[in-house]
Amino acid sequence: MPTEAFQRKNVFLLVLVAALGYFVDIYDLLIFAIVRVKSLKEIGVHEDQMRHVGEYIMNMQMGGLLLGGILWGILGDKYGRIKVLFGSILLYSVANVLNGFVADVNSYAWIRLIAGIGLAGELGAGITLVSETMSKDKRGYGTMIVAVIGLFGAVAARQVSHYFDWRTAYIVGGCLGFALLLLRIGTFESGLYKNVAQSHVSRGDFKLLLGNRKRLIRYINCILIGMPLWFVVGILISLSPEFGKALGAKGTLDAGQGIMYSYIGISVGDILAGLLAQFTKSRRLAVLVFLLVSLCTVMVYLNFHGITPEQFGWLAFIMGVGVGYWATFVTIASEQFGTNIRATVTTTVPNFVRGSLIPITFIFEFFVHRFNIITAAYILIFTVTLIAIVALSQLKETFDKDLNYLEE
Repeated sequence: MPTEAFQRKNVFLLVLVAALGYFVDIYDLLIFAIVRVKSLKEIGVHEDQMRHVGEYIMNMQMGGLLLGGILWGILGDKYGRIKVLFGSILLYSVANVLNGFVADVNSYAWIRLIAGIGLAGELGAGITLVSETMSKDKRGYGTMIVAVIGLFGAVAARQVSHYFDWRTAYIVGGCLGFALLLLRIGTFESGLYKNVAQSHVSRGDFKLLLGNRKRLIRYINCILIGMPLWFVVGILISLSPEFGKALGAKGTLDAGQGIMYSYIGISVGDILAGLLAQFTKSRRLAVLVFLLVSLCTVMVYLNFHGITPEQFGWLAFIMGVGVGYWATFVTIASEQFGTNIRATVTTTVPNFVRGSLIPITFIFEFFVHRFNIITAAYILIFTVTLIAIVALSQLKETFDKDLNYLEE
């Protein structure tokens, strides 16, 4: 077989496996938000405490993502991207199976913390591998495919939890992870990483980020541009039953349904954002357009009094499209830094964005108690969108940037 054809086959396999890995990652990441009400009711949580207990468990999971993002990112740069993929998949698969047997809130929360640590490694390692393996003018397509296929994990999570018991849904997620481990066999390490690994340059060292002011600001800006996405999914969609009551909804809004439709929308948005970036040769412009669209869709949601469950499904899809710049945002982060800390950045940035839901939740509750849930949502969406736009303006365009360089 010709070398070029063999290389194309390897790249195709790598993109496919990374996409399926992200599929399982999203399934396990969102399964709690989807089964929150059913599972908490069964273990004895009163309806009045449903939102607070749910936020506690979700914050534990997000805390795990923060810890795991740092852990797997550093390990990915020190020991290779492939090793991180295997370790992270194994950890979150075991945790999700255990979640199928919990009987109290604290056990539930601590196991979600462990699952969060495991889940933190999948996306960053996969995107780093794809970015470093594909040509600079085509890698946007590769990361777009990973995100689009992966985000349908939310659809699978919704369907499994709809037709089966919530405990079974967790166990299915764990089993999908174990199956994915078998698919990982045969994938190859990034050539750029292999070259760096043979040198004596410092790898996976957080001091390279924290010890340089310009580099640290660039890193923080990468995190800030992703915050609106997780506010929409983690607050507006996940707490849709509560928002429905405030909006006088004609029927109970189903968070599981909302998450499923929003992630279908995110997949569509990822395609549109990726194509827009390829057409304009600007990832920054694509993200700016989607930030503005997202703000408009959220305003429609917060003004939709008397919304029906069917209308909510459509609106969740539209809001998903609005924040469908996830793959483009992660690619921007990956392209901003050298090979010796690229996995650290690409793994920690999306997980710090997910983890930003913790302070966002506390700030949201602060405003809920002083005003109401709708006003609090207005304050937060305008704030995080403005912050994201300012952060985006501080980053350089990296569309066709050569990634074969180091951070000294």
